[in-house]
Amino acid sequence: MMAKQFIVVGLGRFGISVAETLSELGHDVLAIDKDENVIQDIADKVTHAVQLDATDEYALRTLGVRNFDVAVVTIGSNIQASIMITLLLKEAGVKYVICKGQSELHKKVLLKIGADRVVLPEKDMGYRVAHNLVSSNLVDLIELSDDYQIIEMNAPDSWIGRTIKDLDVRANYGITVLALRSKTDDINISPTADVVIPPESVIIAVGTNEDLLHLEHTVLADED
Repeated sequence: MMAKQFIVVGLGRFGISVAETLSELGHDVLAIDKDENVIQDIADKVTHAVQLDATDEYALRTLGVRNFDVAVVTIGSNIQASIMITLLLKEAGVKYVICKGQSELHKKVLLKIGADRVVLPEKDMGYRVAHNLVSSNLVDLIELSDDYQIIEMNAPDSWIGRTIKDLDVRANYGITVLALRSKTDDINISPTADVVIPPESVIIAVGTNEDLLHLEHTVLADED
């Protein structure tokens, strides 16, 4: 998997979740916040952590933000700051900026000024956003508990045309396939071991956080 470089601005619970998850997935993360205590807490969990007022254009540019692939602006409560930071990041040359919005109106404004995507935290958890950013095959993640999740993913090319038994997904990846959805939206619930994975299908499976992280690092990463 080729590592990407991410900036995360604002380290509330949502921002920390995004930053730590991206780092766990093997990517370079620059975390920025005005609070020195927050920076100290996350410093050993990301590539770089900087105490900085991200609304300061000069200070932001000195970090070389134009060299990063994606910026995630998670300051939702201070609408003026999130708008300013989004503008500065786009003007500095960051290709893709994703923002946390406070409301539908805030989301509309952020998109208007150049944000590439806006998420509302009650609808998009930081963990899910981070995983979607680094895997184009990942459709969705649903947390069942602290240890287990349901993953919805596009069938990897290497799995198409093979049966669930041939792939031995439970032994190799620790996941259990719950359903297969075809490109015509037909759903096969609890498919048997001899079912062949069809092209352009979506796999819905359950597994532990650790097993699903391993799946993303190996099979899904190879597909991107």
